[in-house]
Amino acid sequence: MVFTSLEFLTLFLPLVLLIYVLSPTSWRNGVLLIGSWVFFGWLSPMFMLLHTVLTAITWVGGLLIDRAPDGSKSRVRWLTAMIVLNVLVLCWYKYANILAATLNEALMSQGAMPLEWQKVALPAGLSFIVLQAISYLVDVYRRTVKVERSFVDYATYLLMFGQSIAGPIIRYSWVSEELSHRGLSWGNFSLGARRFMIGMSMKVLVADSLAPLVDAAFALPEPSFVDAWIGCLAYSLQLFFDFAGYSAMAIGIGLMLGFHFPENFNRPYLANSIQDFWRRWHLSLSSWIRDYLYIPFGGNRGSKWMIYRNLLLTMAIAGLWHGGDSWNFLLWGTAHGVALCVARIWGNAGWLRIPTALSHVLTLLFVALAWTLFRAPDFATAMTMYAGQFGLNAFALGDALAATLRPTHAIAALLGVFCVIAPIYQQRVETRYGHNALFVVLGSVWPVLGFLLSFALIASRETVPFLYFQF
Repeated sequence: MVFTSLEFLTLFLPLVLLIYVLSPTSWRNGVLLIGSWVFFGWLSPMFMLLHTVLTAITWVGGLLIDRAPDGSKSRVRWLTAMIVLNVLVLCWYKYANILAATLNEALMSQGAMPLEWQKVALPAGLSFIVLQAISYLVDVYRRTVKVERSFVDYATYLLMFGQSIAGPIIRYSWVSEELSHRGLSWGNFSLGARRFMIGMSMKVLVADSLAPLVDAAFALPEPSFVDAWIGCLAYSLQLFFDFAGYSAMAIGIGLMLGFHFPENFNRPYLANSIQDFWRRWHLSLSSWIRDYLYIPFGGNRGSKWMIYRNLLLTMAIAGLWHGGDSWNFLLWGTAHGVALCVARIWGNAGWLRIPTALSHVLTLLFVALAWTLFRAPDFATAMTMYAGQFGLNAFALGDALAATLRPTHAIAALLGVFCVIAPIYQQRVETRYGHNALFVVLGSVWPVLGFLLSFALIASRETVPFLYFQF
């Protein structure tokens, strides 16, 4: 069950919201927790069991860390044990398969028999739950937050179905007050419903419509220059609207439940540098790796080589966090680390300033090329796509991709490009037409129309999972 499934839209979400609204205030965390357990159990009972056990262990770990005296060895040991446990659990589900496959390839290359291996399924939401648990434990250790003594409240924070599957990555300090004291209002509910509908339109009308085109392009054995760039640019739009759409839906659900989650994207494709891109893309992850990886590693302190090491190491770990189906994610993260180092060297050296327009183009070019590595199922496929993108194959649109193209792909791409560019002119349009009655009516109606069209498409075809569910 995903947000864009009929079961979620017509059964689960309406029923949970109804019970939640009718429940006494003191019962609402319990209702939300039970709903979250049902949500994960619907996906897989094993997922629910794993998440519940991990939640119980980290809750107890937080209590033990809080009880230990400041500066004591026991306090450090409990924090270390909890972090190691979470990391080991995540690494097992993320990297057991690829490590086994790599080992078997090495054995077969030496003429030995491969080991028998039953593929391990990655529990939905584990990557995000682990990061939230680690941030909570570290903040309790630092005493920047008070330890949560209610298991129900802590489990509600960690397992909340609205955002635990694919973010935003919520820190306990952001919602600690609302976990114990939050109200329901028609204004927040309406705003949340609007955000949910907008996010659903982003996912279904743009991302899902481009998905078949992207799949076809990345499956070509020898993509031409045009083939490869159509596939790359289509994936750039698909990934953004899929992930940003989920984040908008999660923020919308949070508002309907009385929570205020932070924004997770800030027009990333309008960035004019790689540093600016990471200040705009997946904001909750960017701030998490800054505060819990980069700064603890040393951040900007020390020699310039230490700073470059910290950047490379932080981004490599961020790449590893994204997935374990191939080593491409590690390469993708390392590539972004190298780009951040180069940008820092260029800025510190005082070399020729790149014009803003050119810097914007270069940033988007690098990001798109890196997305190719991110999307390719293995390194060989990535090299095949790069061969096409750098003109090593034919130039013109190939027959195979031409047969896949449909008018819906062009409409979805144009809609996506419009939504990327529109924020540039948003302020001046709102200044000029913001008080116009027609403008106000259209601003209220179009999310509903987008939702209804999206719902019709969902009912007419198979559900397309969110891309970040695999991470």
